[in-house]
Amino acid sequence: MNFKFVYKICTKSEWQEAKSKGQLTGSKKDLEDGYIHFSGDDQVAGTLQKFYKNQNDLILLKVDTLKLDHLVWEQASDGNMFPHLYSPLDISNVVDEFDIILNDDGNHVLPDIF
Repeated sequence: MNFKFVYKICTKSEWQEAKSKGQLTGSKKDLEDGYIHFSGDDQVAGTLQKFYKNQNDLILLKVDTLKLDHLVWEQASDGNMFPHLYSPLDISNVVDEFDIILNDDGNHVLPDIF
């Protein structure tokens, strides 16, 4: 697991709104849970499969963890540790963004970095 970066899956409209405000407060689920859900590099594919099946118009944000003061790794119900951010994400912490392609089979195609 790479601790230098975490990844946020969001819709392109959520990302556009965040860029206009200078910060990402998260999805509806993030707001309900009280933190922004992230994935480690080895968790992105599983998160897409579990929570975003057949959903298009997604973007993947690569976030530098060294600048995040309120990032906590917590155990999920499946026993895996996931990163959660207990504050809005300043968009200056996003170091890269990738379109997530949905292929004809309804599966997501990740960028080559995975």
